[in-house]
Amino acid sequence: MSSSRLYILQNIAREGPGLLQHVLEEKGIPYQIVRLEEGETPPPIGAVKALVVLGGPDSANDPTPKIQAELAFIGQVLDHNLPYLGICLGLQLMVRAAGGLVVPCPSKEVGFRDADGELFEVTLTETGRKDPLLRGLPDNFPIFHLHGETVQLTPEMHLLGTGKQCRHQIVKVGSVAYGIQGHLELTKAMLQRWLSEDPDLRLLDSRALQADFSRLCGTYTARGRNLLANFLSLAGFS
Repeated sequence: MSSSRLYILQNIAREGPGLLQHVLEEKGIPYQIVRLEEGETPPPIGAVKALVVLGGPDSANDPTPKIQAELAFIGQVLDHNLPYLGICLGLQLMVRAAGGLVVPCPSKEVGFRDADGELFEVTLTETGRKDPLLRGLPDNFPIFHLHGETVQLTPEMHLLGTGKQCRHQIVKVGSVAYGIQGHLELTKAMLQRWLSEDPDLRLLDSRALQADFSRLCGTYTARGRNLLANFLSLAGFS
């Protein structure tokens, strides 16, 4: 296997790479999706140039063989100082593998808006505004959420972005490992699938969610592309 490959761990079929896949294919970057739900297993660590871990309904605290194996593999990636991007569950797994905690949110964050109808937003910290992953992003931007747990950080971890309800929104471990709690990889097709398959989203007004995405889509997608391109550059891909 080539050592110059990016691997994507997919935890459940409905939570695919979305916008990331579009960006990778546009740039001609080789990648491989490992579908953990189907029993596929991560590659040898020597085959990995960078790793992306997607979201899913699991908890990073689950004692299941799947989650325990995933935590062990992510731990190897961190130990080897390989570029890492975790999305939603992928953030929580990274923090837990690095010695932090995963705990319940004060309230679930689901969709684009909180219980008061206000858009969920990420606010970059001073450290975040200087980090190359977030170069080109504004200090505040809306985010789509689908999670009921959050993280508690160790002193060695860096908080790059915060939220009003769940504070720890963008986290950095070491020099090249990142996690983002929200879903900047979201596409229209992903949202439509999630609205029909995800139990939390099925409780919400699907037309309102689709209207929010339609209104935000242009800048939302541009910011997602920006962050993903920054990560790929940090990971050594042109």
